[in-house]
Amino acid sequence: MSLSRVAALVLFSLFSLNAGAQITYQDLKPLFQDHCLMCHSGPGAPLGLSLDSYQGLMDGSSRGAVVKSGQPGESELLHRLRGESQPRMPLTGPPWVPEEDIARVARWIEAGAPEGNSTGAAAAEPAPAGLAPLAERSGESFEHVAPILLQRCAKCHSDNGIMGRPPEGLRLSSWEQVVGTGERAAVVPGVPRASELWRRVTGIARPRMPFDGPPYLDDAQIALLERWIAAGAPGPDGRKAPMPTGAEVRLHGRLTGRWSLDGLPLDVSGARIRKNPRVGDYVEVRGHVGRDGSIRVERLRPR
Repeated sequence: MSLSRVAALVLFSLFSLNAGAQITYQDLKPLFQDHCLMCHSGPGAPLGLSLDSYQGLMDGSSRGAVVKSGQPGESELLHRLRGESQPRMPLTGPPWVPEEDIARVARWIEAGAPEGNSTGAAAAEPAPAGLAPLAERSGESFEHVAPILLQRCAKCHSDNGIMGRPPEGLRLSSWEQVVGTGERAAVVPGVPRASELWRRVTGIARPRMPFDGPPYLDDAQIALLERWIAAGAPGPDGRKAPMPTGAEVRLHGRLTGRWSLDGLPLDVSGARIRKNPRVGDYVEVRGHVGRDGSIRVERLRPR
């Protein structure tokens, strides 16, 4: 037998052994870390589905099991990854989980969804970036607030959201979307009180968000969002967001003076003010963002 034929047989044997090797949860853990844990981890995981541990995955969500051992065709995890159930996961897709990785998940479930070896060292692995407790985070770049938005907001405010088209065109899956204008500006860099995103999560503006609350964001999460906006809403690279000069805004809140909205000064020169609103009234303000982040009002009315 020639040397080249021997080498070919050896390579074929190695490939066959690798293809037939059993896949375990431990093998798939990096896949979940890359695509799922930004949302599905910790106490705020959507529907209680936590994918940061084998037990959490097998416990499923508040709607039931997502993995049925030995039954890939009956496993909701696969349906979501393939887009057979909506919304397709991850919510930040496309890009979606690669087909070859989805096939690995299917083989794992078909083989009985084994856990595999889990050593103490593996259990002590640091959490993926962005998942550290708030108290351990430093700085106010987008990577620090992204987990909050992805866990609590992107389920609706994304192209792949549970409500179909994102409400009012507001998408919150990436920095570019959050600080972009879309139909209106949701963030005015440097001015939290002019930012509809902050006003909604605090409850100053109604309806309070996220829409499926309570529970709403906790005080630490709201404070982090406020600091991030006040710092200029910087992106992952630390670069401040550009001021959306001229962008439309629609703000809800209470008049705290003539003219201020929850302490936010308003430029009402030339504005249409309807029904003579009084201090303390809940009102709607429509206007545009000035070069310095100020709000030039076009219309103000009680709600």
